[in-house]
Amino acid sequence: MATLDVIKSTLAENLDIDEAAVTADATLDSLGIDSLDMVELICDIEEKLDIEFGEPEGIETIGDMVSYIDSL
Repeated sequence: MATLDVIKSTLAENLDIDEAAVTADATLDSLGIDSLDMVELICDIEEKLDIEFGEPEGIETIGDMVSYIDSL
């Protein structure tokens, strides 16, 4: 499963965000993702993709998140 698809499904499951709204250009703010939501999202993604996310900085869009995850 592609990284973007994992993020889309995780946001839909946990935060009830429409998958169609989750695009590479979508900002975390525009999707209503706050810092607490981000922590939950990171934990779920780490579990689904079996990765260690770390503490990245500068992630503002879904595309930034995909690029960061794919670089791990």
